[in-house]
Amino acid sequence: MAQTFLMERIFPFRVAGLRRFLLLLFVYRALSPAEGKATVEQMMKSGEMIRSVCLGKTKVSVELVDGLRQSKFADVKELKCYVNCVMEMMQTMRKGKLNYDASIKQIDTIMPDELAGPMRAALDTCRTVADGIKNNCDAAYAMLQCLSMNNPKFIFP
Repeated sequence: MAQTFLMERIFPFRVAGLRRFLLLLFVYRALSPAEGKATVEQMMKSGEMIRSVCLGKTKVSVELVDGLRQSKFADVKELKCYVNCVMEMMQTMRKGKLNYDASIKQIDTIMPDELAGPMRAALDTCRTVADGIKNNCDAAYAMLQCLSMNNPKFIFP
């Protein structure tokens, strides 16, 4: 409830798509220092905004979400839908499908060099892992699990 109120105060638009676009634009601008790529700290700070919105939408416990950062994947519907929410807000997944081109563009544009290489390699490995999974939340969760297993520098909001 507080997250929704905060979002409505920051972006007082009734159209959810416009609000989401403006949030992504705000996050992107926050991540984009003058020299180009974001620092790890900037990425995590901006990720907190997305995290806050998705926690409010999915009602998942903070403890389960925190576990994702240590690659602890509980088989809980709300957690899976939290992952889907984050990945859709970051525009890396859409309706259960990987948006590969947008993901690569974000990696190359925003991610610090020390994270970009391992993330790109993991994304290439995991590119088709969600193919055939009908449920959007399950597809996003499978993608995140694969990325976590194949990226030694895995981070997630």
